[in-house]
Amino acid sequence: MAHRNNRVKDVMTAPVVAVTPTASFKELAVMLRRHRVSALPVVDDDTKLIGIVSEADLLAKEALNGGRGGTIAGQVRHREQEKADGVTAGDLMTRLTVTVTPDDTVEQAARLMYHLRVKRLPVVDPGGHLVGIVSRTDVLAVYDRPDEQITAEITGEVIRRELLIDPAPFTVTVADGVVTVAGAPETAELGRTLVEKIRHVPGVVDIHDELSYPTI
Repeated sequence: MAHRNNRVKDVMTAPVVAVTPTASFKELAVMLRRHRVSALPVVDDDTKLIGIVSEADLLAKEALNGGRGGTIAGQVRHREQEKADGVTAGDLMTRLTVTVTPDDTVEQAARLMYHLRVKRLPVVDPGGHLVGIVSRTDVLAVYDRPDEQITAEITGEVIRRELLIDPAPFTVTVADGVVTVAGAPETAELGRTLVEKIRHVPGVVDIHDELSYPTI
């Protein structure tokens, strides 16, 4: 089966363990431990995502309140201390603006995680309802593909079916996800297109371009 353009829905975790804004500090701590997760999405009564509460949020409450009256409490901003005073998920959560949809590509999710430096992204449908969660581990799962499978996709899907050219003039080798492609494309533009398409094949870690480009 082709793995071109993997979608978030193919790798996300669903259903998701979530909480409502009224969940208490103790309930949150128990759920984080029981389900062995580092964060919990917060949803309203209509399952619409409104935020996320993490281990770090709970630890911040303990740290800041434990140091109340000392130098730590004196240095934090008012909002941070106000958040630390919270006793429910609604008080402690971080309101989210960044999510992905089930039909977004895994590559898009990975790019968001990298730039935002987050470990997970909630997945919502067009109505804003929580339908899953995708983590760094889920995203990296696309790299767990045999080299032979990647090679077959490049020659069969990319070269033959997408570019509509004979793969015979090209040599494609894959070692630990690193692709080396050699051969003589008819035009420089075709060569650049081929390399770019290979770069987006799920499982490709890097590409060594050894194509012989036409000089004119």
